[in-house]
Amino acid sequence: MKVAITGMGIISSIGTTVEENFHSLVSLKTGLSTISNFETIHKDVIRVGEIKQTNEQLAEQLNLPSDNNFSRTALLGAIAAKQAVKDANITNINECKSGLISATSVGGMDMTEKYFYDYFENEACQKYITSHDIGDNSQKIANCIGLKGLVTTISTACSSAANAIMLGARLIESGELDRVVVGGTDALAKFTINGFKTLMILSDEYNAPFDNNRKGLNLGEAAAFLVLESDAIVKKHNKKVLAYVAGFGNANDAFHQTASSENGDGAFLAMNKAFKMAKIPPSEIDYINAHGTATPNNDLSEGRAIIRIFGDNVPDFSSTKPFTGHTLAAAAGIEAVYSILALQNNIVYPNLNFKTNMEEFNLTPQLTLKEKEINHVLSNSFGFGGNCSTLIFSKN
Repeated sequence: MKVAITGMGIISSIGTTVEENFHSLVSLKTGLSTISNFETIHKDVIRVGEIKQTNEQLAEQLNLPSDNNFSRTALLGAIAAKQAVKDANITNINECKSGLISATSVGGMDMTEKYFYDYFENEACQKYITSHDIGDNSQKIANCIGLKGLVTTISTACSSAANAIMLGARLIESGELDRVVVGGTDALAKFTINGFKTLMILSDEYNAPFDNNRKGLNLGEAAAFLVLESDAIVKKHNKKVLAYVAGFGNANDAFHQTASSENGDGAFLAMNKAFKMAKIPPSEIDYINAHGTATPNNDLSEGRAIIRIFGDNVPDFSSTKPFTGHTLAAAAGIEAVYSILALQNNIVYPNLNFKTNMEEFNLTPQLTLKEKEINHVLSNSFGFGGNCSTLIFSKN
């Protein structure tokens, strides 16, 4: 049974709505810049996909009081989730068995960083302690969309939102829920920047996925959510369907705490599972939205996995991370939106900044905006610890 996608919402460094994001993608407008929302010693050294709105401005969009204790992660997530619910024309989210599955890795770290030394000195700051917990972020998002049903959180690093989409689809397929809001949200924080700096995989240049001279990734912040609904709900309300979740797969090769297998074992297994569920051969895929982080390890691993699956017939593929940066737990969420937009508009996005093929194999990503008939899109998302996830979206 395919699961219908009836709504989507997004906020990223290239736009605060679905329409703005699509316009930036087709206009080749990158959202990478230097950091302006908080102080860090890396402020003028690295490029990031930062949303140029303060927490106060985001809170105003949600009509929150000035003394709210929403983390930036929760603010971004609530904005995207509200967009998705509105796009799905839902007026009463609790009219059927509904749930929210929100993914994050950073959680409320920005609040913890800001108030850590004040927690013990200033009682007024203690209300921010609860915002650190990733579950608190999800509950706040649920409250903003008025949801009273199941609320849960997934955190599997950079594959988090993909796993949220998978779990939501499974809950609908099993009949446990009729409607699920699924996706991910992550905000930039000093903790994340310093952590990735320690791993030595941040680039001081614009990231160049699948390029032989790639230097590493650019971090980003974003949130994106989809509304998944059962066939029964779609028919009952005569709902528009944006696309379908046709297949998915998850595998963990447990190769290393942070690195992927150089042969792409986990990625290969995840893609294979997705094809089996979708009941289509690899030849049916018209576009691959690659994980493509521009780190030496990821692009080698993913490229080898793609070749193992598709052989000499690799379809058009590209990474959209040169537009947004790597948004961690939100990555699979925003790239799900981009995949659906590719289906709707029959467009393949370009892989910006690519110049030279990798020496390990002869794979060239799509370099220009391309129009073609697209019926199936495969989207990859891989996380630390070997957690690999693949989603297949289809028009019908």
